Amino acid sequence: MALTLYYMSGSPYAWRVWLALEHKGMAYDLKVLSYDAGDFEKPDFARLTPRRKVPVLVDDGFVLWESAAILDYLEDKQPQPPLFSADIRRRAVERRMVREADEYVATAMEELADAVMFTPPERRVPERIASAVAALRQELALWERAIEGDYLAGALSAADLALFPQLALVRRLGGRNPGLLPPDLLGPRLAAWLGRMEALPIARKTWPPHWKG
Repeated sequence: MALTLYYMSGSPYAWRVWLALEHKGMAYDLKVLSYDAGDFEKPDFARLTPRRKVPVLVDDGFVLWESAAILDYLEDKQPQPPLFSADIRRRAVERRMVREADEYVATAMEELADAVMFTPPERRVPERIASAVAALRQELALWERAIEGDYLAGALSAADLALFPQLALVRRLGGRNPGLLPPDLLGPRLAAWLGRMEALPIARKTWPPHWKG
């Protein structure tokens, strides 16, 4: 039976799971939810998760939410091709990076998104935006130094699938709001990595539908 992924276009956390499913070549059904349509408040979705957030994965009656946990589940369910290294130390680094993306990059990304995307232009606070950008710059400087090769921890892994959608959203915010982001927000190694990620077939196939217009 195919997996079912509950997803919202543009959600970096749901996107990482979609990327993982494509990376592994797993069969799945995609259920696209919309805030505007009230999908998150509908009883059927509320019965799946009390959090009323995406992603949610359903596998033959088993329901799981929280994207990092879903990545682990998919790895256990179908180990090949892998999301995590077979080497215990490299795998620990990859899992650490997933948590760093969720704890640190996400905090700055969500603050910036709230200050810009979810705030009408006339109510935006420049100081708040500048603070979020500064926090993001400081955090991304650490990732710039951490890259070990073509991908964050060597081979393509869950760490890349976790960080990529977050920075893709940041880049979209900058593209839709000229002057919002400093041109050197991403260092040269991180910018090159982001370009490689964007060029991956799994990235092009899962590109958020409403970003294509």
